[in-house]
Amino acid sequence: MTRTMRLRLQHLLNPLHLYCRLVEAGVARSLARRMSRAYERALYRRLLT
Repeated sequence: MTRTMRLRLQHLLNPLHLYCRLVEAGVARSLARRMSRAYERALYRRLLT
């Protein structure tokens, strides 16, 4: 995988990016925070290793 592709994927899959998109889509901030936190713990950390 090229460096730029990896950096782009890291950005798109970042939990903070997910949180912002959820809030933008109208999800309550507290729910978006819980969802992005669960995503980070369950998937994101494993994707980067």
